[in-house]
Amino acid sequence: MTAPQISIVIVNWNTGDLLQRCVESVAKSRLSLPFEIIVVDNASYDDSVASLRESAASLLSNQQLRIIQNSDNIGFGRANNQAFALTRSPFVFLLNPDAAVEPDAIQTLLETLQSDGRIAASGPKIVNPDGSTQVSVYFAPPTFWHTFMWQLKLYTILPRRIRGELLLGPHWAHDRKRDVPMFIGAALLVRREVIDQVGGFDEQFEMYAEDHEWCWRMRQAGWRLVFNPSATVMHHGGISSAKRWSHDEKVRVRLNAGFRFEQLALSRSMLIANQIANCAVVSLQINYRRILGRDISPLKLVREVYRQNLQRSLKWKNRGEPASDPARRGASA
Repeated sequence: MTAPQISIVIVNWNTGDLLQRCVESVAKSRLSLPFEIIVVDNASYDDSVASLRESAASLLSNQQLRIIQNSDNIGFGRANNQAFALTRSPFVFLLNPDAAVEPDAIQTLLETLQSDGRIAASGPKIVNPDGSTQVSVYFAPPTFWHTFMWQLKLYTILPRRIRGELLLGPHWAHDRKRDVPMFIGAALLVRREVIDQVGGFDEQFEMYAEDHEWCWRMRQAGWRLVFNPSATVMHHGGISSAKRWSHDEKVRVRLNAGFRFEQLALSRSMLIANQIANCAVVSLQINYRRILGRDISPLKLVREVYRQNLQRSLKWKNRGEPASDPARRGASA
């Protein structure tokens, strides 16, 4: 087998036949370079891996597919780092198991990286199963004015085009090629050189925001991140997390992961300002709902987490402490 130049890394946990469809879509890709697929399974209890072994027997026999089965669920970031250590391909494509790539998607992202040696990573336009755009680009790290503009809907005073450029997320149409602050980790092509320089994912993130932090670290090192809507990937989204956590647990994990990222990326004063903004906005939302006689229970949990994080931020001393150990970022020795 020719040495692979692109490694497609898929971290799986109980995604059923979606994993098989994901691998099939990769196998049908029109790529100019030889590739391999590395599936890291985080101790699934369904038959997703067994079904894949049966359906992808030819890929296994041709050594184009490797399946790593962990005895425990070690998390998204750590499982990706595990795969990074198993390959020296010049390019690594991260893909969620509940996603499917269009035939030319990976090649388009590859050509984007090859167009400029300063581009660390390129991300595609991600769509929902119904074809609608799935938000995959956000402003990061967030600031207190983003919180007020977004949550209080102050963005409505801005023209739509300006709103999209400033706030990104759902305000931006995801319709043009451009440099961006970050991508979600559902589909992302990265240079191996970048992984060697800045490390892999910070393994203190169990799930959520690890992609924000990784992209932030790339940009801090002087690399570009380029979004290219000419590449398209369909993504179901939330399949594994819905099986792992209840709604309230998911909210808590997501908000706390976002706070951890802010601890790494922001000064102490900005960190505190963000938490004050979060607390102020959610309190206003709760009072507004009370006046209208609406249910406030979903927001009470959010307020609780924000208050806890405000207390943590007031005790915080140094930016970057959680990721001070390079080993936790999957950095090369």
